[in-house]
Amino acid sequence: MNTDTGDSQQPPGDGPPPIRINRRTLLLGLGALTAIGAVGYWITEGQPRNPGATFATPIRIPPLLESEIIDGERVFRLTAQAGETELVPGAVFATMGFNGTHLGPTIRAARGERVRIHVTNDLTMPTTAHWHGMILPASQDGTAHQSIKPEATWTAAWQIDQPATTLWYHPHPHGQTELQVSRGMAGLFLIDDDASSALPSEYGVDDIPLIIQDVTIQSGRTLPGTPITAPIGRIGNTVIVNGTHQPRFQASTSLVRFRILNASAARCYNLELATRVTFYLVGTDGGLLPSPEPLTSLLLSPAERAEVLIPVPRDADLVLRSVPHDLGMSHGDNITSGAEDTLGILRITRAADATTKTLPVALSSTALPERKDTTTERHFTLGNTTINGKSMDMSRIDTVITANSTETWTISNSSDRAHNFHIHGTQFAVNAVNGAAPEPQNRGWKDTIFIAPGDTAELIVPFSSFADPSTPYMYHCHMLWHEDQGMMAQYVLTDGEHQTGPLHNNNGESHH
Repeated sequence: MNTDTGDSQQPPGDGPPPIRINRRTLLLGLGALTAIGAVGYWITEGQPRNPGATFATPIRIPPLLESEIIDGERVFRLTAQAGETELVPGAVFATMGFNGTHLGPTIRAARGERVRIHVTNDLTMPTTAHWHGMILPASQDGTAHQSIKPEATWTAAWQIDQPATTLWYHPHPHGQTELQVSRGMAGLFLIDDDASSALPSEYGVDDIPLIIQDVTIQSGRTLPGTPITAPIGRIGNTVIVNGTHQPRFQASTSLVRFRILNASAARCYNLELATRVTFYLVGTDGGLLPSPEPLTSLLLSPAERAEVLIPVPRDADLVLRSVPHDLGMSHGDNITSGAEDTLGILRITRAADATTKTLPVALSSTALPERKDTTTERHFTLGNTTINGKSMDMSRIDTVITANSTETWTISNSSDRAHNFHIHGTQFAVNAVNGAAPEPQNRGWKDTIFIAPGDTAELIVPFSSFADPSTPYMYHCHMLWHEDQGMMAQYVLTDGEHQTGPLHNNNGESHH
């Protein structure tokens, strides 16, 4: 068992590196560390007996990014910035964002539109802008291969051709993704089409983004602290939503659509309403479900999104929270990874003059691919920080795939750490988890899936027509410390005739 969490590199002039503690030392000293570690939430930020008494700050709504139509394209402009932001009253953090010092504006465009996005880097280090979940050419994907140097501008342009959904954007620099995302570089990218018109859609009114992150406050003091690095990565002891500490949302309608993004570097959230009443899942990473799925809890690992409808009755005082869950690791690793924390997320109340809206019976969804549609099978084994026993090499192509093909990917977690798995440039269907039908949150279009130690997920993956044998897409763990440590690989799409190299296909490929 690999018990050393390792060291991450930090760019010069960016402050002290995060504290790294190997797992054995962490567990031996857990009692002494609880005041500053993930479990310290009970001491510093625990659930009050009356959560509504403290969750009183109106939630910030990220603004919609302005655009203009130029030569038939919708043109947006983003600037990566750094600065300081008071994320918790009295606590000023060193942060990063797009068009501001923390988070980024919401980009919104319609299916069929051509978009062009100019991204300028005002940071002192290289960055990128990756359009997570977007189906687009690899050259426009915003990976480390499309690095933006300080003071430079990079432009991505493509035509949107996928169903209405909630995507997001964030930096993807090789070895520095955790640092930049955890400091706040994240924003939503919403795609609209006619199919989504049955759902609440007035942004900031009944269509509400929830970008959930964790930060660390020193025990007993309102000052920024250093997150504990657990086996899955950086874990903070305090939750912020849209950059708001202990937020409240007052609903003006009886039914609210929340677009939830786990933008934390490592922490998972097991979401429920404190009263354990039912809410309704209507969309996953890549699109809408056929009908609302009633749930009482929902687990989201980093980078996963969910669209949910929450009924808000008269005189409601609801608290959305994260409750303990099992990540499949040892008891000690679950604790240090925050899996036994109870965290307040958002208080929801209702205005006296709220209008009434009804829950839709059916939704317009896009059919998922099936296993019979696939011609190639591949097997991937997740180690502690490797895929198929290898660490990321920017110059190595790991997998060559024929454009417009559909494949079966079987992902097995053979490590003692929880992981999740993200594939760039596509949305996939989850055919099975451990041989059984997937849970409701995995029954729609997905681009990221949680995989516990010992678990196996079978994915049906349709690939796009964007053949480009010289420019790779990525697949990787989206627990960002794992990614930065090398838990990532690369694939290219070809026309089926022109291969690329050097190739190291250790993926157990077989053809039907």
